[in-house]
Parts: sequence; C-alpha cells; structure tokens
Amino acid sequence: MRSRAPSQRQLRIGEELRHEVARILEHAHFRDPDLASVSITVTEVRVSPDLKNATAFVTPLGGGEMGRVVAALNRAQGYFRGQLGRGLTLRFVPRITFAADTSFEYSSRIEEVLHRPEVERDLEAEGGHGNDGEGGPGHGA
Repeated sequence: MRSRAPSQRQLRIGEELRHEVARILEHAHFRDPDLASVSITVTEVRVSPDLKNATAFVTPLGGGEMGRVVAALNRAQGYFRGQLGRGLTLRFVPRITFAADTSFEYSSRIEEVLHRPEVERDLEAEGGHGNDGEGGPGHGA
C-alpha cells in the first residue's frame, strides 16, 4: 500500500509553512489584480515525504473567484519560495504549489443533502425516533 499517513515531521513542517504563507499573504502587497485586495485563508499545507514539495490549500474569504486566485498564487510561486526562505529555518525550502480547498463546499453539499425532506423522513423512519436528541443507540428503555 503506497499511501501512508504523513510523518510527524511532515505535519510539523506543513504547519510551519501554513503559518508562514498566511503571514506572507497578510503583509504582502501584490501587483497582480487577481490577488490585490483579496483575503485568502490557508487551510492546510501538505508536504511530500521527501520534504521537497508542498501543496497549500487555500480559499478566498467571501467566496471570490477561486480559480483566478489559485492561478495567481501559482504565478507567484517564486516570490513565495523566496519569502519562505527568509522566514523559515529549514535546510531546504520546498517548492510550493497552491490548490483550491473544496472541503467547505463538500461539507456544505453533504449538509444540504442531509436536510432534504425525503432524507430526513427516511432517517426518522429508519431510526424510529425524531431528531430530538432522545432515543437512538444507548438510550433504550
């Protein structure tokens, strides 16, 4: 099996990178119109096992045009790598790429589906109890 959980070192470096990228985004003044006056949240940074590549998952606050923002961030990779080299004490600064974080959209979609009347009806019929916090496993008579 090839996919393994990230090591503690990968997680630690990923978190350091996340904080540093967020700091750069907060203080930088970009000339790129796709980045000017856009607030961006860095939700996660995943680092490759060899620590040479990192993917920063981002989402623009307020919705924004995700595709344009991610493309603009990837155009500024060199700038970010230079800034990361100044701000971190790593022997090797990973090559960073940016990707859209779609987890919020995915969780919203799941929430939407779960609250459809037909799904709620089926869930109530299946459990025999409403969604009143009573009943269910461990609450039998």
